[in-house]
Amino acid sequence: MAAHTSPQFRTEHDLLGDRDIPADAYYGIHTLRAVENFPITGTPISCYPDLVTALACVKQAAALANRDLGLLTADRADAITTACEEVRSGKLHDQFVVDVIQGGAGTSTNMNANEVIANRALELLGEQKGNYAVLHPLEHVNAGQSTNDVYPTAVKIALDFAAQRLLEAMGRLRTAFAAKAEEFADVLKMGRTQLQDAVPMTLGQEFAAYAVMLDEDRQRLTEARALIHEISLGGTAIGTGLNAHPRYAELACRHARDLTGLPLTVAADLVEATQDAGAFVQLSGVLKRIAVKLSKTCNDLRLLSSGPRAGFAEINLPPVQAGSSIMPGKVNPVIPEVVNQIAFEVIGNDMAVTMAAEAGQLQLNAFEPLIAHSLLKSLTHLRAGCVSLAERCVSGITANREHLAHLVGRSIGLATALNPHIGYEQATAVAQEALVTGRSVQELVLDKGLLTREELQRILRPANLARPHSRPEAGQLH
Repeated sequence: MAAHTSPQFRTEHDLLGDRDIPADAYYGIHTLRAVENFPITGTPISCYPDLVTALACVKQAAALANRDLGLLTADRADAITTACEEVRSGKLHDQFVVDVIQGGAGTSTNMNANEVIANRALELLGEQKGNYAVLHPLEHVNAGQSTNDVYPTAVKIALDFAAQRLLEAMGRLRTAFAAKAEEFADVLKMGRTQLQDAVPMTLGQEFAAYAVMLDEDRQRLTEARALIHEISLGGTAIGTGLNAHPRYAELACRHARDLTGLPLTVAADLVEATQDAGAFVQLSGVLKRIAVKLSKTCNDLRLLSSGPRAGFAEINLPPVQAGSSIMPGKVNPVIPEVVNQIAFEVIGNDMAVTMAAEAGQLQLNAFEPLIAHSLLKSLTHLRAGCVSLAERCVSGITANREHLAHLVGRSIGLATALNPHIGYEQATAVAQEALVTGRSVQELVLDKGLLTREELQRILRPANLARPHSRPEAGQLH
């Protein structure tokens, strides 16, 4: 209960003593101490709207379950529910001020949510902020709960919200690559292995491969999402269910499903679920996989577009900004470059998640704030990278068709297509001579009488050199 109030401040009390809180603040003394204790990243939890929304979902589900069980009066339950709905709609997010990295296994985040929701609920009841005798952050908003189950449940819900948006962004990027695959289906080029000429293929095949890679990763992300639908809400302290009604977990989970639209289930063993961060590690590993393959794709785009005259110059990336403060006319592949950097960050985040998950001792992992921060960053940045790559780069790529045709005509890789017709030894000799003399494989084969012109033309038809690329529907894997 507030000891006294003034126009500028109200006084609140905790086990350490009294503190003055700004009168207009919805947060309270526990949040204030956390802000003072954890000036770490400068990133408050409000920077992750999904996490704030998820916390409100958990608190609303808890209030509804406690109302159903007769453990919370209707007026208090209604006020808490309305306050939670406001937070879910985007209001009061600026009051979620604790740093995302904090000691205490997320306790400060839970306290922040309890206090903001309690003080808004008090206003809805016609009371002053801080009048906790009427409605208390811990006795009522946090009833039947512990940070041990609230925080990881909210983090999982937030991660799922963010994962949905990443899946959508990956779908957009996949569509952009597939469209280019169709556009370039008839463009013959030289494929490469170890950066050396290999055999002919089409530019369409090259871009179709990027689309299929995204399809596969979207499937892996969908599988990882299924693991984070198992929650520990109702486990309270270390999964024992202490101070919660026997039916609370079932009811709270049901309400959380209704509020989020997610297929949430209560873990079969709440003690195990409280300490096990395996689902987070799995999700992080999938995000690393996505990052590695996106980075590989961007490396390819940068290499294929290198030049414009002293590089591969097989494709043109759309110019989006001037590339140099000193070199006139220079344009750099800035969109693939920024996606590369996102990928490097995500790979580093995966290591942070791995170490945090491994370091949790006994019945609770104290390092889940770092896990949440790392995963939410990875999901958010990957989504932004996919959107930028699709809209600012891939959709505007063009092919240098004449240059590609010239490279194919001059490549010794054509000798591979002649193996079945003139034998490996003869094909090798032709390839070596072509390298030394600078003459084309075709000229040498004709001069040596190894094939007739008609035979050579038939063998080197584009349709024979590169099979049509597959055109998978979204989600079809090969």
